Amino acid sequence: MRAWAGHLPYWYLPFCKACGWTKWILTIPKIDSRGYRLDLSLPRAQKASYQQLRMNGLSLSELCCLFCCPPCPSQIASKLAFLPPEPTYRFLPDVDSSSPTPGTTGLRADERWKLHLTDRAEFQYSQGELDMTEVFLTRSSRGNNVACMYIRCAPNARFTVLFSHGNAVDLGQMSTFYIGLGTRINCNIFSYDYSGYGVSTGKPSEKNLYADIDAAWNALRSRYGISPENIILYGQSIGTVPTVDLSSRYECAAVVLHSPLTSGMRVAFPDTKKTYCFDPFPSIEKVSRISSPVLIIHGTEDEVIDFTHGLALFERCPKAVEPLWVEGAGHNDIELYSQYLERLRRFIGQEVAAQHT
Repeated sequence: MRAWAGHLPYWYLPFCKACGWTKWILTIPKIDSRGYRLDLSLPRAQKASYQQLRMNGLSLSELCCLFCCPPCPSQIASKLAFLPPEPTYRFLPDVDSSSPTPGTTGLRADERWKLHLTDRAEFQYSQGELDMTEVFLTRSSRGNNVACMYIRCAPNARFTVLFSHGNAVDLGQMSTFYIGLGTRINCNIFSYDYSGYGVSTGKPSEKNLYADIDAAWNALRSRYGISPENIILYGQSIGTVPTVDLSSRYECAAVVLHSPLTSGMRVAFPDTKKTYCFDPFPSIEKVSRISSPVLIIHGTEDEVIDFTHGLALFERCPKAVEPLWVEGAGHNDIELYSQYLERLRRFIGQEVAAQHT
């Protein structure tokens, strides 16, 4: 963590875990202006040794990792893009409801559950915060149980944010951030864990990513009776991928893309100009089909997903509103800048609200 880590607001700290593309950094060389390789995930001493080497492309070991383990584009994308942490929470049976079905093992989507945060979650809920939070399982079209969380942050809130988080966190780590964010922007928060994350079953993959957000969208609408004009889709880092996909197919109140990527190939190989058939997460090809207002937020010093990705999506998206380019911000510290909440409040409270009066 940087020097300012000790001064982070309590509600933001879990969000620092959401390094959306840690595995890209581990596998793909980052080149600075002098042509030196930078691996931000390594200790300082190892970084220094790497910086002594001139790198013009991928090493033999990196090529083998990319294309031989195994040589399937979708599985390569999954290996690089997803880094599920050890679960930081559990779903426990709700003792006030019916007990789990005798003779069954594992979690069932038709049971009622309560949230239990483990020590890995770093923060524990107060009773009041637990009372605000409801958790349950829903089933995706690909047969996976998807863990969902609904937090009533604001009484009589007009909008609910459907939040798709980064690739290295789960609901337990993000829950405190959700409470702080929802309270500050006067919205309720609904989130979910991707397949293979937290207590969600299955394995993380691009196809599962799209099925997971579909399941979350359907659950939010059917379980809580929330109509699309009251749902704001919010994606951060890898979470912008399912957010763009869903919003390109369904109209909603608004869309927020926080540190988005144009496509997987363009993150790994910045000089990529076209979208190939094997390019994973091709948001650049879908963003033009979004019919809802889109706010794009990106830090100008993003060390994981370059600022040019946000610019490219903004230029390609006809429904984009005034973006928020945070001067000097990186991939995981945009929330520390005052203009972050200011722009969100203005977007939701004024621009979006005015369109739905």
